[in-house]
Amino acid sequence: MPSAPAPRGSYASGPSDTPLLGETIDANLCRAASRWPDREAVVDCARGVRLTYRDLDQEVDRVARGLLARGVARGDRVGIWAPNCVEWFLVQYATARIGAILVTINPAYRTHEVQFVLRQSAIKTLISAVSAKTSDYRGMITEVRGGLPGLRDVVYLDDPTWDDLLCDADSVSSAEVASRSAQISFDDPINIQYTSGTTGFPKGATLSSHNILNNGFFVGELCSYTEEDRICVPVPFYHCFGMVMGNLASTSHGSCVVIPAPSFDPSATLAAVAAERCTSLYGVPTMFIAELGAPDFGKHDLSSLRTGIMAGSPCPVEVMKRVLSDMHMPEVTICYGMTETSPVSTQTRADDSLDRRVSTVGRVHPHLEVMVVDPATDLPVPLGTPGELCTRGYSVMSGYWDEPEKTAEVLRHGWMHTGDLATMDEDGYLNIVGRIKDMVIRGGENVYPREIEEFLYTHPDIVDAQVIGVPDPKFGEELMAWVRLREGAEPLTGEGLREFCTGRLAHYKIPRYVHVVSEFPMTVTGKIRKVQMRDEAIELLGLEEAAARRHA
Repeated sequence: MPSAPAPRGSYASGPSDTPLLGETIDANLCRAASRWPDREAVVDCARGVRLTYRDLDQEVDRVARGLLARGVARGDRVGIWAPNCVEWFLVQYATARIGAILVTINPAYRTHEVQFVLRQSAIKTLISAVSAKTSDYRGMITEVRGGLPGLRDVVYLDDPTWDDLLCDADSVSSAEVASRSAQISFDDPINIQYTSGTTGFPKGATLSSHNILNNGFFVGELCSYTEEDRICVPVPFYHCFGMVMGNLASTSHGSCVVIPAPSFDPSATLAAVAAERCTSLYGVPTMFIAELGAPDFGKHDLSSLRTGIMAGSPCPVEVMKRVLSDMHMPEVTICYGMTETSPVSTQTRADDSLDRRVSTVGRVHPHLEVMVVDPATDLPVPLGTPGELCTRGYSVMSGYWDEPEKTAEVLRHGWMHTGDLATMDEDGYLNIVGRIKDMVIRGGENVYPREIEEFLYTHPDIVDAQVIGVPDPKFGEELMAWVRLREGAEPLTGEGLREFCTGRLAHYKIPRYVHVVSEFPMTVTGKIRKVQMRDEAIELLGLEEAAARRHA
């Protein structure tokens, strides 16, 4: 008797009749400016600024000339630390034009994190907001700058130092900028994005023009973008969601980016969609929940919308249904990815059924491969079997900046090992079912407990700390710290712990709950049982209802 055929392995590739873009970000922008010079490229609602593609090309050139005048060389790291604004947009394309490497810094960072990023990537020029919300960026930079001899130039937006940079542009010709641009390869590193690290500090995913330009382009292709589209981008530019899926998806199609506000504001977002007649809206699920719950939701005409992207964390099914109907977004898509893959690896399609769009993260992207493997063997598992999701192709980073050992931990044979557990069905649709490690996703922000745990060890009364994610109806997950205190220490409250963290950790990394224990649940081999901790925490905090909520 012949043996039964082996079950089909969980592997899929993305065939496409549309070729990859074999050009730099700057070459692509120049083509867009030539093709659609009079179409709007970016609108900053808060600043009242509108730039056509002709204007954008000229303003990018001006900032690029200013950076050259300041001595920024090809491959130099230029940091940007600011909320969303038109200047952020200009710096993104200006650094790409001259071959500098843009290091994007989370606006929520505090001294502890920003000092590490400035040092680890050896940033020479930093462009920063003076302040934002409660963050005094100038004060924090002044505090850490003495220990950063390589940081030679700091330019502040809305400040004479920004005006000085623009004035310096007059000493450099556009021909010099064009000459520099012509020397750049699309495989050159162009962007470093820091992801929360499992070893105490973030890691800098190093991305090229080829990585992020193509990923933005194909995100736009699957959203059917044209020069008629206007994309409302309330998600932060510092992350791939904003600068790749938003900005690069837009400029590669001649579309317009609408910046509703410096940081997320549900009413401002709705107002921008209505006033600018946006056709696409981005957000993590908590943003859409906030917009749907805004007191003035019904006052805004959202009928211009047709599509958008929801990503970052699981979306409750009922919320997705309201986005499709009440927000007039019948073609909204779900994306899955990670910073290390530029970011998108899978995406639902506009013609997918409602069930597909609320219960999966879609199918593999064009020109990419995905595989679900047994973490112990790296071999593909049968369809329907959980395993680690891996991605291979043009989108995969070159590595973590200056960290070859950490790169080798996740990149093998070209495959990026995501650490996420997934299943693949017979049609290639993927469902994320868990995480191999204990990463917490809070409101779309990836948080790795190890980083917070190591920081909590600096508290004078804490001798050991374990951080877990617990269910939360608003953010999906919230952080909870289990701590052991030194003998004789004063009682530690959640308020006291948050006070210790405030100003030193980004707000989304500060534990909401604290639980003081004498010991942690352990396995017989001495490993911490975080699964048991989470189960006990749900009962302790009365979160059974949040834990039982159905998510897509």
